[in-house]
Amino acid sequence: MRRLRQVIVLDRDTWLPRAEAHRERAERFTRPHLERRRAGTDHPVEDFLFEYYNYSPGALTRWHPGLGTGMADAAEHAALGAYLTVDGVTAVDASRLERRLPGLRWTRTLLERTRDAEPRWSCFGLHEWAMVHGAGPERRHTSQPLRLGDAGTDEVVRSHTLQCTHVDAFRFFTPSAAPLNAHQLTRDDQIGHEQPGCVHVSMDLYRLSFRLMPFAESTIVLDAFELALDARRVDMRASPYDVTNLGLDPIPVETPEGKAEYVREQRRLAALAEPIRARLLAEVTGLLQHAAETTGEPAV
Repeated sequence: MRRLRQVIVLDRDTWLPRAEAHRERAERFTRPHLERRRAGTDHPVEDFLFEYYNYSPGALTRWHPGLGTGMADAAEHAALGAYLTVDGVTAVDASRLERRLPGLRWTRTLLERTRDAEPRWSCFGLHEWAMVHGAGPERRHTSQPLRLGDAGTDEVVRSHTLQCTHVDAFRFFTPSAAPLNAHQLTRDDQIGHEQPGCVHVSMDLYRLSFRLMPFAESTIVLDAFELALDARRVDMRASPYDVTNLGLDPIPVETPEGKAEYVREQRRLAALAEPIRARLLAEVTGLLQHAAETTGEPAV
């Protein structure tokens, strides 16, 4: 029988309130999303994180204590495949960490390189405009009208030098817009181009956080989710779409005033992302160090 390595044990009266507080905080976002899904409706801003990122509402509401912490009387977690229960104590199965090591090393490099990169403030959120350039009726988010119409939107793209540095935004550019970008990005370029001023880079901290589950304490996921939702709202406010019916004021990046507002929002989001990125890097570094100490796998 496999044994648990030394863990800090929380009794049920200690860990259950933490799990319930986490669930209640998460349900502020998951409950409206699930209600809309049952009703067959969609919110193009609020539902995006559930549709784009591969992490279910149920997973978001589940609390994990992280590696090195065990729970007494935790049948809920004992039933999950990633946990072991020995002598009444349930904890994450540390042996499952080994298969995560390549991804953890890549994540550490990405976080370090992004942290150390010079932030750029000159893209003005035009990636969303480039995703509909020349698309006409085939464009994304057809439920939302374009503020400037098709021709006006295309003219904004043509009159700017596109400066997108994020591969997962660039890959959605239309065929007519992609050649206009200063960087022709591929997946191999991701680590070399990501930088902390990018709104989508701040948003993607959510993906990096939930990929650490269940080996990290779950609060980091909700913190990253809330930042990602904030970033998504800014993203859509600066987009070519008219989102006033969703309760959002447009950021008219086609104007000097709108550009200045977008840069202020970029800087605000980057400041909020910095401590979350630092926490994620600390978590990843700790997991790699744990693997080095217990499995002999190098941390580098």
